Amino acid sequence: MKWEEIAETLPGRFVLVEAIKASSNNGVRCLKDMAVIKEYDNPQQAWDGYKHFHKLYPTRELYVFHTSQTDVEVVEEFFSGVRQRS
Repeated sequence: MKWEEIAETLPGRFVLVEAIKASSNNGVRCLKDMAVIKEYDNPQQAWDGYKHFHKLYPTRELYVFHTSQTDVEVVEEFFSGVRQRS
């Protein structure tokens, strides 16, 4: 789905989405096609859902957005260090 379709279908919701088709340009990730994994009432539930699904599927490109946003672009940040798992 395109972001416009998601925002229209689920107004006023937090959504966990998976990027199906995306590209990077000058450090910005542009999401062209997404699949809604789950919708939530509040940001805490959404982030808890993100952590749950990311733990199950660490290679999938997952994001949380609120459908009041008109556009979804993600600034890429590259981590170069040691990560500690809890």
